[in-house]
Amino acid sequence: MDVLRRLAGFLDRPGFPWKSLIITFSIGQYFFENYLTLRQYRVLQGKKVPKQLENEVDQKTFDKSQDYGRAKARYGFVSGLINQIKSLAIIRYDVYPKFWALTGLWATRFLPQRIQGEIAHSLVFVFASSFIETILGMPLSYYYHFVLEEKYGFNKQTIKLWLTDMVKGQALALAFGTPLGWGFLKIIQKTGDGFFYYLWLFALAVQLFAITIYPIVIVPLFNKLTPLPPGSLKEAVEALAARLKFPLSELQVIDGSKRSAHSNAYFTGLPWKKKIVIYDTLLEKSSEKEVEAILAHELGHWKRGHTTRLLGISQFHLFFMFALFSVFIRNRSLYDSFGFVDERPIMIGFLLFNEVLSPTDSLVKLMMNILTRKMEFEADDFSFKLGYANELASSLIKLQIQNLSSMDADWMYSSYHYSHPILTERLKAIGWVSKEKVSDKKVESEAKATGRDEL
Repeated sequence: MDVLRRLAGFLDRPGFPWKSLIITFSIGQYFFENYLTLRQYRVLQGKKVPKQLENEVDQKTFDKSQDYGRAKARYGFVSGLINQIKSLAIIRYDVYPKFWALTGLWATRFLPQRIQGEIAHSLVFVFASSFIETILGMPLSYYYHFVLEEKYGFNKQTIKLWLTDMVKGQALALAFGTPLGWGFLKIIQKTGDGFFYYLWLFALAVQLFAITIYPIVIVPLFNKLTPLPPGSLKEAVEALAARLKFPLSELQVIDGSKRSAHSNAYFTGLPWKKKIVIYDTLLEKSSEKEVEAILAHELGHWKRGHTTRLLGISQFHLFFMFALFSVFIRNRSLYDSFGFVDERPIMIGFLLFNEVLSPTDSLVKLMMNILTRKMEFEADDFSFKLGYANELASSLIKLQIQNLSSMDADWMYSSYHYSHPILTERLKAIGWVSKEKVSDKKVESEAKATGRDEL
């Protein structure tokens, strides 16, 4: 606590150039990330299939993958520029104090008097900001889904579904955000300088609650979940789970195809009761053995304790952030720099704190990517040692082709942006050597052999 108090005193100096500092950091981060994207864009202009994939990926597929990567990079340039201009405009033109005053008028006019106060005002400010952000982001979102993704055959959602998802998202934010925001602010108000201890415990409880209700309440609002039909795949996955002592309670299929052609699989739940969810697109495009290999990889994360370690790291990071926030929460010079001279709302302090700390996100992101890439190699090795070497390799290649993922990457770009190793690195790590071309014909023959008409 003494260290935090001394740090707070050092930073809370009259005339400290907070606004200039944040603008400088923001512009610096923007140019750094665009520099990395330019490096990757040069890689995406390559015409030659990576040597390790030249027997698996034809030139036409590679060219399409490269073109898709360049299209997403160009979209990233434009969307990043728009967001950067917006962020700088918010700071330069003192949007925070002006909008805080405006939402204060709304809260006074439309909310019952008995609930008015800083907490109610803060919630109105947050939800109004979120709603405006959603509206302003609609053109970019529309272009991404209905132009870019549509062009390459990935978008499967209708405009109606797209709009419905946004409405549901706002409704959920209001339904869950109101009590969570109230609890967040109330804890800070009532627990004094040591609020970060209680805030961390509150966040941990919320996270555990979210893990519990997410698959039960949230997912069904957006997707349809059905039990995996009885058959050889279900039997094989259940046998694998039993062999690894994975606490499998349910095997379900999610209708991801109604929004996108991308494939995936994941597990969720509490330590003693988990469910595995498989995307219907994965079942449609992969053989049963390949699905097993992918699930073996996912269970490898569980068996090697990756999920527990990541949870522990996230909790440590959260506690550290809350403790650091306690340094800024009463920083008069920070509030003054942004036009909050007569009042220092907690929620505004939290927003400004995040602006100040945003450059450190780059370092945290890099460190987490280094860790998660190591975990991906370990999960691949786990699947490999279970006897799924060939199936894992073919499934990774198919997913790469089906998703048109970038087949090569600039090392600086991938280190900063990728939480997973690139395909060639993963194939090399499991010692895979091409013996025959991975193709949909192979999947089709296996589907017919097992009585599944997937294609």
